[in-house]
Amino acid sequence: MEERNKPNLKVMPNRIIIKNGKIIFPDAIKDKLTLVCENGKIIRLSISDVIPETGDRVIDAQDKYVSPGFIDIHTHGGGGHDFMDGTVDAYLGAAEMHARHGTTTLLPTTLASTFEELMTTFSIYQEAVRRNRKGAKFLGLHLEGPYFAYNQRGAQDPKYLRNPEPEEYHKILAASKDIVRWSLAPELPGAFEFGKVLTSKNILTSIAHSDAIYEEVLEAFHAGFAHVTHLYSGMSTVTRRNAFRYAGVLEAAYLIDDMTVEIIADGVHLPKPLLQFVYKFKGPDKTALCTDSMRGAGMPDGESILGSLDKGQKVIIEDGVAKLPDRTAFAGSVATTDRLVRTMVEVAEVPLVEAVRMMTLTPARILKIDQHKGSIREGKDADFVIFDNHINVSHTILEGNVIYGN
Repeated sequence: MEERNKPNLKVMPNRIIIKNGKIIFPDAIKDKLTLVCENGKIIRLSISDVIPETGDRVIDAQDKYVSPGFIDIHTHGGGGHDFMDGTVDAYLGAAEMHARHGTTTLLPTTLASTFEELMTTFSIYQEAVRRNRKGAKFLGLHLEGPYFAYNQRGAQDPKYLRNPEPEEYHKILAASKDIVRWSLAPELPGAFEFGKVLTSKNILTSIAHSDAIYEEVLEAFHAGFAHVTHLYSGMSTVTRRNAFRYAGVLEAAYLIDDMTVEIIADGVHLPKPLLQFVYKFKGPDKTALCTDSMRGAGMPDGESILGSLDKGQKVIIEDGVAKLPDRTAFAGSVATTDRLVRTMVEVAEVPLVEAVRMMTLTPARILKIDQHKGSIREGKDADFVIFDNHINVSHTILEGNVIYGN
């Protein structure tokens, strides 16, 4: 999947030099290396000191970790903003909040909504891309819904749920070239055909909010459904039909080796044993971390809204998560990407190198942008996060521009 929008940041012609850091590579951590970046790209990894030239910016990492920029492939907002608010300010505010926590690239994600709201989202997104200067880069849009199973709807508003109809989804696809991912339930009538259409357009087709059984998931996989949205949330597991047991989406995600998954690693959606289970049996190269964050990310506890301000649902933020008011289900997370990595390391006891890979190279490969992003290598984009032993972020750098930190 090619990047749909180039950054509108003005890359300075002078170099950025990062020294005295512990560089995190996909399979190792190495110190005594100096990073040299120019025109938004990594141009050199030097084992010797680099003498700054006039105009160079030197960042002393002070023995902190230097990681590739974090890539969030599923987020609805943050910092008091939701991408369904229908304003450019909501996009920019959420992107800037996530940048402060290490995110350099993200996919703004919608909720099940009306056709008209989607059309508004498409036009707002384009303007937000043009005006984004200080936030994480918008890589494209992730449509989550509205083609979901009612019984697995979670916090999705049931009045917007429907089956995929060619007349509607072809209009949607014709209205925007910025859709890079679409999540839906594959067992719905017409879903397989829709999946083939999405795959033909190089759009990541993902299983979500689904009551499918294993056999349906396997058929969907062959139709192009390559990924599973927020594993364990909004999906079927072992069930009975006419007294016979059937495996569900959850089991299929493990059994289909080449299917990738994402997890909300906030320590609440999935407790420690399940985080460790996913890591052990799916592995860091098939598992991406995602925030699935709503507007409450980076905000204090209390009442909030999931979705747009005027049409969204009231939720409560407490215990490090957003809940429906009756507390019968979670309503999206309030996580940030640094929290995800911290949770995998400190709670799930995953090695830092692999936790970072699940937040960088793995999502980059899932989105097919790993030739540019996801790891530190000469020629790749100069996207970095600098953080300490507890994953507290001090600097976020996007394509050679410091968007957070001094």
